[in-house]
Order: sequence, then C-alpha cells, then structure tokens
Amino acid sequence: MLKKIIFTLVTLTILLVGLAFGAKSWVKSLLPEKAHFVAIKQTKVSDLPYITQNIPAYRGKILAVVTSVDKMGEDKETGYEHTELARAYWVFTANGFEVDIASPKGGKPPVVIDGEDMGAYDYAFLNDQGIQQKVASTIALADVNPNDYEAVYFVGGKGTMFDFPDNPHVQNIAKTLYQNDKVVSAVCHGPAALVNVELDNGDMLLANKNVSGFTNEEELFLIPDAKQIFPFLLEDKLKAQGAQFNAGTTYLEKVTQDGKLITGQNPWSVWKLAEKVVAEIGYKPKTRERTPEEHAIELLMTYDAKGFNAAETQLKQKPQAYQRILILMHGVLAFMQFDISKGIDLLSLSNQLKQMN
Repeated sequence: MLKKIIFTLVTLTILLVGLAFGAKSWVKSLLPEKAHFVAIKQTKVSDLPYITQNIPAYRGKILAVVTSVDKMGEDKETGYEHTELARAYWVFTANGFEVDIASPKGGKPPVVIDGEDMGAYDYAFLNDQGIQQKVASTIALADVNPNDYEAVYFVGGKGTMFDFPDNPHVQNIAKTLYQNDKVVSAVCHGPAALVNVELDNGDMLLANKNVSGFTNEEELFLIPDAKQIFPFLLEDKLKAQGAQFNAGTTYLEKVTQDGKLITGQNPWSVWKLAEKVVAEIGYKPKTRERTPEEHAIELLMTYDAKGFNAAETQLKQKPQAYQRILILMHGVLAFMQFDISKGIDLLSLSNQLKQMN
C-alpha cells in the first residue's frame, strides 16, 4: 500500500509539472529521438579517434578483474557492469597499455548492460569482435601472475559482493601489487575486492586509507532489501576495515586517491578514475574529449554546488554537449526522493536543452 501511495504521489507531481510546461506528453518529448539511439548503437572503434589515433608506444599491462557471479538473492540476475569495464579499457589502451581481463572462474563472465547508461564508447566495445572474444575467454584468477602488471582494476557489478571479498587470488593480486608500489584501483562495488586484504605486516590494506565506493544510500535506494541479499553493505564494510569513506553526491562522479590506491563511487566515476590510474603509473593521460554523459554529470554537480542559475548559465555556453537523458533521469530521481524543487529545476534544464538542440 505504501508503495502505491508513493507511486501515486510521484505520478501526480510529474503530471502537474508537465502541465506547467504546457505539454501533455512532456516527459516523452524530453527524451532524445529514437534515431539518436539507433545511430549510437552502430558506433564502431573506427568512429572514435581517441582510441585509434596517436596511441603511445607499449607501456605495460593492466589487469581488469570482473565477477563470475550471475545470481543474487533468489532470482535476481547480476554480473559485472559493462560500462565500468568498457570505459576503463578504452582509457588504458588509448594510453599505451595492454589490458588483460580476468575473473574468479575464468571463461565467459555474466554482464549487466543498462541501456539508458550506454554511450558511443560502450557500444563500440560491444561491436568489436576481437574485444568480445577476449571478454568471453577471461583468464582464471588462479592463472594470473600479479608481477606481470602495472596496475589492477577491479570492475564493479553487484556480483563482486559475493566472489571478491574472500577470494584468495583477489587478495594476493591486490596485496602483491600494492606492496610492490603498483596501482590498485576499483570502482562502484569493485572495492569489495579490498575488504579482506591483509598486508604482510599484518595491517589491513584499507586501514586508515581514504576510499570511495557505492554508498549505502545508493544501494538501498535501488535495492531496499540489500541488507538481506548481500553479505554486507559495501560502505559499512569499508568503514569496519578501517577505511575513511568519502561519499560524493548520490549517483554523481566521485573518485578518491590515497597514494597508489584509487577508488570510485559509481559507474559515472570510471573515466576520471581510469585517467588517475594512468597518471599514477607515471604518464600524462592522453587528451580526450569529454563524453556527453560527463558533461551532464558536470552540469548536475554545478547544480548541486551552486544552484539552478549557475547550472543554467553553464548549459547555455555549450548546449549541444550534454546528454539530456541523464539530466532528465536525475530530475525523476529527485521527485522519487520527494525533492520537488530539484526535480522541477532539472526537468526545466532538460526542457531548455531540448529547445536549444
């Protein structure tokens, strides 16, 4: 009953706002045209100069680790997050690194693909047969030699909460690289790999380290019964192991670096995290044009920090740069959190973007 009441209230609020914009189907009208999605799904590697041009000479290898778990709870499907692997992969390879992909079991890992989050680079990754063959035949962690790599990157996905924390190979890889002054990185649920890593001196790797990861707020909003489904909530576990947890705004970019340890809060943190990994290894990341999603995240962060007027001014400077659907989604999210004023503001920004493009 409570869920029905909440749904009704949110629906009525959205309808009222829709009337304020003077359009019966205003929500649908704010979405990009179907042709936009059809075109972006066809993106090929050759369409993206960042990953095809001016690639530096070989700089070594980076290990990306994904989960092998495909189910959580009784019937919920899970796996690694496609965008979290794809975006980091492109940053690493564009900057001269070879990327090996490994998983606890090896072979083809389960993947989660969220259509509303997909951009050109994500589809290019899917559309490359060579890369997909590589993904379908991941290296078993038992066969990984940590000394072959300059960095490890633990990809997120809810499955990691089950097969990363107690895996001895995960722990050995993280410990070995960290103790050899190499980079250990993880994003979203990926930091679950770090929660039981003990160094040779007896200290926990996370002790007194500044870290970020998927927050309790983000988790419980999406999965209200997360405490029953997961062995722990990631934020709670990181804190329990002595980490200083740094939380950013819900579902916006947040990356924390503590020496060779680099962690990100959620999927929208991947680009920045991957470039920090490259920099910490010792190279200046190659110049990259920010994606429409990144521009939208930046606009949302401006709104949160400085308010509507500042965000509107920023939007008008380069309206074609922004991913409108992400701003719209955050507007709907605000309504669901009963932040009506924010919801109206973000839908107004979405409407302005539509009018300008």
